[in-house]
Amino acid sequence: MRGLLAPDILRMWEAGNGQPLIDRALTLLAGACPESSREQLAALTISRRDSQLLELRKRTFGDTLNAFSECPQCGGYLEIHFTTPPIKTASDESQDILDVKAHGLTVKLRLPNSVDLAEAISVGDIEHAREVLLGRCVIEARRENMTIAADELPQEVIEEINRRMVSSDPAAEVRLDLQCPLCAHSWRALFDIAAFFWTEISAHARRLLREIDALARTYGWCEAEILGLSATRRQAYLELIGA
Repeated sequence: MRGLLAPDILRMWEAGNGQPLIDRALTLLAGACPESSREQLAALTISRRDSQLLELRKRTFGDTLNAFSECPQCGGYLEIHFTTPPIKTASDESQDILDVKAHGLTVKLRLPNSVDLAEAISVGDIEHAREVLLGRCVIEARRENMTIAADELPQEVIEEINRRMVSSDPAAEVRLDLQCPLCAHSWRALFDIAAFFWTEISAHARRLLREIDALARTYGWCEAEILGLSATRRQAYLELIGA
């Protein structure tokens, strides 16, 4: 995997501009991992996909992440600055296939991937989406010699499955402990690397377009020539023309 350069960022932004977030995440990875097909990337568990996105973000923009959150109590804004190490990532030892035994049933399932999430989201209704996700991830469910369909699993077994999935794959859902500087309210905020990284890519692409526009108008250079300059040289020329 390599970090995204200026031409890559513009190309990825253009390709993913009209895509759903799940597809955008895969578009970014596909641009940085030419050795892997899009199908292979889509088959990664969400935590493994997000671990790769986090590594790509690090190689493209560095270790430090700058964000903000709104306090759910007073509505104040909190600036957040943190580095990637505190964020849990999937390890090579992480299990993608789980065996859950509960209430006389044995359930074999796999952790969800991007295709599973896309299918679940497409149904719209949250409850139905959960059923779709469970149905796709359950490989086999048995009570002794009897096979049980995923939609026939008791609620207490489903709850145990959810607990096992969370405990076995903590990197799939990253939450940050935050405290409002105005009212001292504390809460846990969900951090989605796919959404965060895409927001950065979009902002950076638009900034590049403004730079290209300014330099092309002044010097008559084409886009490829401008993007061929290092960021330092582009900035130096922009300062010369006062852009």
